[in-house]
Amino acid sequence: METQFTIRSFDSPLSFEEYQALPKNPVQVILDNLRSAYNVGSIFRTADAGCIEKVIPCGYTASPPHKKLIKTAVGTDRFVASQYFKDTSEAVCAVRAQGVPVIALETVEGACPYTDFVFPKPVCLVVGNEALGVSPEVLAVCDTIVSIPLRGFKNSLNVVCAFAVVLFEILRQWQHTGAKE
Repeated sequence: METQFTIRSFDSPLSFEEYQALPKNPVQVILDNLRSAYNVGSIFRTADAGCIEKVIPCGYTASPPHKKLIKTAVGTDRFVASQYFKDTSEAVCAVRAQGVPVIALETVEGACPYTDFVFPKPVCLVVGNEALGVSPEVLAVCDTIVSIPLRGFKNSLNVVCAFAVVLFEILRQWQHTGAKE
């Protein structure tokens, strides 16, 4: 017996205005000097998939409108709110001033495995440069640091993959724990 599956390969039936009116998951992500505009566009796409509040590009990170970002964002740069900061530490301080805890995602000694960490609601993640990670200055102003335990020879994941892993763990936790704002 052959099972038929219909793959959903279309955008939401909601109008842009209806989509914008939907409640967003109270997650923000700060991008600390990402080198690849393609990665930034993919983060916008992932942010849209998780229906999060905001992407915050910092430093030399590409921000909309940028040709390479737009290519990989496939339109999500128009749906996901963003705010550019020249200095990443200033972005962290601005988010913390809103009462939002800021959690860095980095492979440093002493970082809590992301699966052992209970993510607060709301929350802001910081992800770092593809080669250098989150800068030490930014790590110093974050509330805590979580990591993804890695077992391979390389000690890192692509920044988009790492963001997606932790974003969907946050949303899973909130769904199962009923975390309140």
